[in-house]
Amino acid sequence: MSIKLFLIGRTNDDLLKDGMSEYTKRLSRYTSFTIDELQVKSSSVEVRVILQKEAEKLLEQIKNTDFLILLDETGEEYTSIDFARKLEQWQIKVSGNIVFAVGGAYGFHPDVYKRANFKMALSKMTFTHQMVRLIFVEQLYRAFTIIRNEKYHH
Repeated sequence: MSIKLFLIGRTNDDLLKDGMSEYTKRLSRYTSFTIDELQVKSSSVEVRVILQKEAEKLLEQIKNTDFLILLDETGEEYTSIDFARKLEQWQIKVSGNIVFAVGGAYGFHPDVYKRANFKMALSKMTFTHQMVRLIFVEQLYRAFTIIRNEKYHH
């Protein structure tokens, strides 16, 4: 089993890229973890068209056996410790890969919500879809250190 993070669009900020790279490197001690940035080209300015194109691109990457978790403001919220316990449960119960997805600026298309197995919010606060990337990767790393009872989370 591996853990994947799908992102709609590129990470633009070098500070965010560097942070994500650092935590991805740290995660390699615990799991197979990859980040895929999905490029979606659309000449439309209509939100529904943009969301449809993003959904098509994302859903073609998701296998039937993948457990898809959307990082979405309407999802369940967890403390870091509770997220670690939830991650541990998923690792035991899920037979395919655990796949997290961060939508674009407009969120997710209804087809993506239908396919999702779970929705998770990082906070009641609103973050840019760019910032969420680093926050989530750090929290994923933190979860593994909690599971292993290591010092990072105190």
